[in-house]
Amino acid sequence: MPKPVSEQVVVITGASSGIGRATALAFAARGAKVVCAARSGEALDTLVRQIRADGGLAVAAPTDVADAGRVRALAHLAEQTYGRIDTWVNNAAVGVWGRVEDITDEEFERVMRVNFLGQVHGVHAALPALRRAGGGAIIGVVSVEGVRAVPLQGPYTASKFALRAFYDTLRMELAQEGAPIGVTAILPASIATPFFEHARSRIGSMAKPPPPVYAPEVVAESIVYAATHPRREILVGGAAAAFALAQRLSPALTDAVLSIRRLGAGSQQTDRPDNGVDNLDAPLDGPGRIWGTFPGRVLRHSLFTQLIGHRPRPAELLTAAVRRLQPVPEESATEGNAGRPLPVE
Repeated sequence: MPKPVSEQVVVITGASSGIGRATALAFAARGAKVVCAARSGEALDTLVRQIRADGGLAVAAPTDVADAGRVRALAHLAEQTYGRIDTWVNNAAVGVWGRVEDITDEEFERVMRVNFLGQVHGVHAALPALRRAGGGAIIGVVSVEGVRAVPLQGPYTASKFALRAFYDTLRMELAQEGAPIGVTAILPASIATPFFEHARSRIGSMAKPPPPVYAPEVVAESIVYAATHPRREILVGGAAAAFALAQRLSPALTDAVLSIRRLGAGSQQTDRPDNGVDNLDAPLDGPGRIWGTFPGRVLRHSLFTQLIGHRPRPAELLTAAVRRLQPVPEESATEGNAGRPLPVE
């Protein structure tokens, strides 16, 4: 059984702003020890100070997840500081808005390196530590765009489709092995974070989340929940469920609807001119914040997520049964190594 959140050590990437920052605060408020990772040292410092001022325990770890060596060092820091890792949250992401033909090869590559390979690096760093701790959870923040593509977000959508397949593969392999490590993919709808202001724009204006838009804290609550109740996937927001259902029932019809300019591209564009500032290649200065400057209505709760999104799907019980029938891996059965960090090269 997973440890209570109050007894966990949690690593969170992309913690400087948005969903990651809200998640770090949510874990800390419940007593977890939090290792906060992102590229922006200034934003991480303000986050850690806030957590400590509220009586929590946290450390900052400036990390570019596109660098596999830095991510391994992040895992080592967490074990050296708190003795083990119980939950690893992969959340870091960047974006470029524009038509496929207007986005450069280099921009596509950078998005894939951060959004997809950054989470691969996180899994590679986390798994040995989770085995040493006797089990735990890997939580990947994907997106409902890992289920359904939308116009103007080619690199981002491609990275999220890749992530969803990656976590499906990992989940099956760990179940086959019998490893006590949960793998949960979080699939949020539109969220009111600074992500849209931080993204690079090739559309002549700043991007915005298409409505309906949910508060970052709604996603953070689902991530905290998954740390003790692993699920195959958690759709965050009723809009995410509707999007996924539309894709399942009629992908071609959904293509047609999203091809209507007002519904597809138009719902993602603001009347604010692009300021030419983005965090694609380097972090932005500033103390970091959870919310973006989205001017529309933001939903602070999701009844769908609370009542349905957190429930396990019936077929998930079969995977759990397969996992339990496997012999326990030697690493997980050995209590002596739990909490004892191994040296890294």
